[in-house]
Amino acid sequence: MWRERRDLIEMWRAGRAAALATLVAIDGSSYRRPGARLMIATDGGFAGSISGGCLETEIARKARWLVRDGATVERYSTALDENDIPFGLGCGGTVHVLLEPAGTPEFESLMLALEGTLQGQAADVYTTLPSEGRAFSRIVLPQTGMPLQHPADPLAHHEHLASPPRLLIFGAGNDAQPLVNMAALLGWRVVVIDGRAQWARPERFPAAERVVVASPTSLSFAIAPDDFAVVMTHSFDQDRDWLQALLPLHLPYLGLLGARHRSARLAGDLATLLQWPLDTVCASLRAPVGLDLGGDGAEAIALSVIAEIQACAANKSSLSRRMSADAALQEIARPDRAAFIPSSCAI
Repeated sequence: MWRERRDLIEMWRAGRAAALATLVAIDGSSYRRPGARLMIATDGGFAGSISGGCLETEIARKARWLVRDGATVERYSTALDENDIPFGLGCGGTVHVLLEPAGTPEFESLMLALEGTLQGQAADVYTTLPSEGRAFSRIVLPQTGMPLQHPADPLAHHEHLASPPRLLIFGAGNDAQPLVNMAALLGWRVVVIDGRAQWARPERFPAAERVVVASPTSLSFAIAPDDFAVVMTHSFDQDRDWLQALLPLHLPYLGLLGARHRSARLAGDLATLLQWPLDTVCASLRAPVGLDLGGDGAEAIALSVIAEIQACAANKSSLSRRMSADAALQEIARPDRAAFIPSSCAI
């Protein structure tokens, strides 16, 4: 979804947009949800999607003709054996698609709002769908935190444009590179932070939005309450310092890379430093980070982390390997961990 939005913005900014198709309503089942978009280019190509691939070519072929007199709403059946509609695709439902020409004030206001979300500026969009006797119109409002009540009107379409998730990666080692790349592939905003200037260099992370040299006491930007964070500096002391700063923020996702016994020692130290119960620390921390998907190496670890964050963002249950306080105490008490060296690598 987020990567798709970036593709639409890129086509628009390149001056190639001819028309825009937006899925505004569904009867029955559909591959995509309302809000999905398809941008048709001046050369007949397209970006984005509003179905599983069955409608795009048809709409791209006819869109410029359909919007010759302005915006319109078209109905497409995806059900088999429906004799009264000549466009049966077998997906099982009917979709209502708003088609609008590029270059109009309504189109430009929407594209500016979509572009703004990529910089963290959420918005609410209210569109009056065109019909006989009703003109097409659109209002874009910045998100205020108090959604406006939209009239119960079948021709009035309300959409909240959220910003892509922002992932903060604390640690600029080589194993952070596939994590940055996978998150960027999903269209997420990614910031890499490390106190070591020789590692935290933009050329090492071209897909990141920002690469910052910082410590917990010199962070140059504000951490938002809906940010996701992964701590993976490979330094016991730096991990502890970052976690001490991050845990009180109660972020929706805070992951720690490292072996279970190392994570347990960190959790114990943090409970003491923050004066929190150990079970509160453990409940606030995804450690070891990521879903237990199997595999080995930086790419497999990155996939497991991305999968766990995606599940968290979508409020889906996942088979998390999060520690319990009892498990942490057992690891701390193990006699073979007595010689553990705090400065050892996280892996």
